[in-house]
Order: sequence, then C-alpha cells, then structure tokens
Amino acid sequence: MRRLLSVRLFTTLAATALLAQPALAAAPQRCANVAEQTTFELAALKSELMVLATGCQRGSEYNAFVNRYRPQLLEVDKNLNAHFKRTHGARGQTETDRFVTDLANAQSTVANTMGGDYCARNGMIFAEVMALSGPADLPAYAAGKNVLPAGLQTCPPAAAARPAAAARTQTRR
Repeated sequence: MRRLLSVRLFTTLAATALLAQPALAAAPQRCANVAEQTTFELAALKSELMVLATGCQRGSEYNAFVNRYRPQLLEVDKNLNAHFKRTHGARGQTETDRFVTDLANAQSTVANTMGGDYCARNGMIFAEVMALSGPADLPAYAAGKNVLPAGLQTCPPAAAARPAAAARTQTRR
C-alpha cells in the first residue's frame, strides 16, 4: 500500500512538473504597442519560413508564401525600419539589420539543435500559412505559432523608454 502511494505521488509530481514546464520557460518579451508586437511576430514568422526554406529545400513553398503575402511582408519591413529608426535614431538601419540577422541566427540554432527532426516537425507551417483564408488571418497565425525567440530584444522595456523620453524633453527646454 505504501509503495502504491509513493508511485502515485511520484506520478502526480512528475505530471505537475511537466505541465508547469512551459510556464517556467522564459516568456517572450511583449511590446506595449500591439502593432509593434504584431510586426515582430510577423517578422519572426517570415524568418522561420526562410530558415525552413533554406534548411529543408522548400524554396518554392517560401516563394509562394512571399508572393501571396507580399504587401503584408513589405509593410512588416517598413514597420521594422520605422521602429528601429524611432528607438535608435541614426543607427536605425544598422539595428534593423542586426535584429533580422539575430532573429535568423536564433531560429537556425533551434533548427540545428533539432537536427533531422526539424524539417519533419516544422514543414507543415507552409501548408498552414497557405491555407489561411487571407492576409487578415496572418497576424493571428503568427502570434499563435510563437516563433519569436524569447531572448531576442524587440521592444525596449518600458522603464528604459521613459528615461530616453525624459532626456529628449529636457534637451528641448
């Protein structure tokens, strides 16, 4: 009887630990501005599909994605550039390029870590994104895929944004 209770307790604790594990993982940084968060999520989706295309020889599917969503993807690029220009001034383009490179590198690292399973586990994203009813569904899909790496700096923390705004106000006086 005692052994049965120990096994049940262990099983319950193990199940609880497995269920709690996603909550313990680092949560991706959220932007205060919904439009900016959407921009970063769409950029991450585009990058993930590019990594899939190059690593899994799925170039024709990536091209179909780009062709179908070209206006939205161009808007994402424009919004990324505007965000980094606003937050980094003259270094905006450099910071945009750094972000896009860091994003692709982080996603490639995940792909390399998964090894041979990466293409099989993630290749369905192309079919899913092409099955959306239209461009209006793309932002919600990108948000749900959670492909924005948690450690990647996107929007500045709110505390860091306030001193910069205060400094700009003081220099105007």
